[in-house]
Amino acid sequence: MARVLHPVNAQLDDHLPTDHKLGKVYRVGAGLTGLLLVVFGILGLVNQIGFFDTGGDTVLALNTNGALSVLSICIGALLIFGMVVGGTFASTLNIVLGVLFIASGFVNLALLDTGLNFLAFRIQNVLFSFVVGVMLMWFGMYGRVGSALPHDNPYWRARHPEQAAREDRVRRVQGRAPVMHGRCP
Repeated sequence: MARVLHPVNAQLDDHLPTDHKLGKVYRVGAGLTGLLLVVFGILGLVNQIGFFDTGGDTVLALNTNGALSVLSICIGALLIFGMVVGGTFASTLNIVLGVLFIASGFVNLALLDTGLNFLAFRIQNVLFSFVVGVMLMWFGMYGRVGSALPHDNPYWRARHPEQAAREDRVRRVQGRAPVMHGRCP
């Protein structure tokens, strides 16, 4: 019954070894995206745009207002915090925020040209939201999901513990036994 309820023997938040090279990908993704959002938000606030103004003020070719600027700074700061923490936390944060950015793109697409568009989104903001969402999800899922993960990947090993143990036993045996190449003596 446990196998039916949990068909994969790993959770999305399994811990990555602190020195694993995948941690760099998660940190870079979170840091660069966070920096971009913080810069966008600060430039929006510097322009002193009204908090819920929908008049069409732009920063970096994206429509903005004070509320969107503050929201961008907060999410960017969260991503930078994820970069500092690193590891599985950064990966999971990237995935969650990536999904939220994509959902935000769909919601704001539906709200375009309505009175409920209080973040002053235009189509370029929707497209930016989709691109950032996919980018964050890619950074977060890199090396965690996929059908062709290498067998030394910690996430693959967590999902296939029996096969990983067999491969470890084979490696130990091969490490002790001499390997003969070419013809037999």
